[in-house]
Amino acid sequence: MICRRNLLLGGALFAAALKIPDVLARDRRLQIPLWPGPPPGGSGPGGALEISRKGAVSNISLPSLEIFAPEKPNGSAIIIAGGGGYKRIEEGKESYPAARWLAARGIHAFVLTYRLPIEGWVAGPLAPLQDAQRAIRLIRARASQWQIDTHKIGALGFSAGGHLMGLTAARSAFSSYDALDDIDRQSARPDIAALIYPVITLSAPYDDTSTRKSLVGRHPTDAATRQWSVESHVGKDCPPIFLTQADDDRISDPANSRIMQQACEKAGADVEFHPIASGGHGFGMGKPGTLTEAWPTWYEAWLKKRSFLT
Repeated sequence: MICRRNLLLGGALFAAALKIPDVLARDRRLQIPLWPGPPPGGSGPGGALEISRKGAVSNISLPSLEIFAPEKPNGSAIIIAGGGGYKRIEEGKESYPAARWLAARGIHAFVLTYRLPIEGWVAGPLAPLQDAQRAIRLIRARASQWQIDTHKIGALGFSAGGHLMGLTAARSAFSSYDALDDIDRQSARPDIAALIYPVITLSAPYDDTSTRKSLVGRHPTDAATRQWSVESHVGKDCPPIFLTQADDDRISDPANSRIMQQACEKAGADVEFHPIASGGHGFGMGKPGTLTEAWPTWYEAWLKKRSFLT
């Protein structure tokens, strides 16, 4: 693993200053810490952020947003959460390619580096949800700074990041932490959410995932299972949802996307699901020469339908 230190600038901004893998070094952008001080509940890991050779991050003590600003902003923004089973975040394989893709199309992309429950946070499984809600509020509060329409702030999540963004979309009225400042007066609801090969449910028989084990352990109560299963919280206020997943996904059973689709349809929430015949798990923005390379085209059409693209 390779470590980097976060250098605070003016008490508000920081950037990575040490050696980092090429997959990330080419794309360093302005970074913003989510919280004005220690995150809610405190504790967490010590030492520097760790980054693998493939760009997966862990040992996250300072959750943040990294900004990919487009040359010609169109007023839309998407917050991105990579996967990794809540043990790490696959920023090099998932978050960064997605951010570059969005920025190239005029959308402000914000890569979310969220806390991992297994890293000793007092907030436990609430920690990543707190970070996601705070991130959306922060973008809304500073929207004018980036020429962003406050009604065009969406979410994009992969695998466990899809679980996180799914919860953020479905539980936007839930207060995961006490308000700290004026930023927390903003809505935490994303206007749209795209969930890519997501983990949705923690219920059997789809409960053998790292996401479940990291959030609630190997033997959770029925109440904890329901609390952290996204489909349990989908209601009429859920924003439009985009789903895609391969039928041969062996990490997150493809039933997860169907469960989310059914929950949205039952609640009257708009949902669009694109199954892929094959492609496995972790294909990010699509692997060339496979069926998975088609999904960004479907996503782009959906973004246009939602007026996030023209």
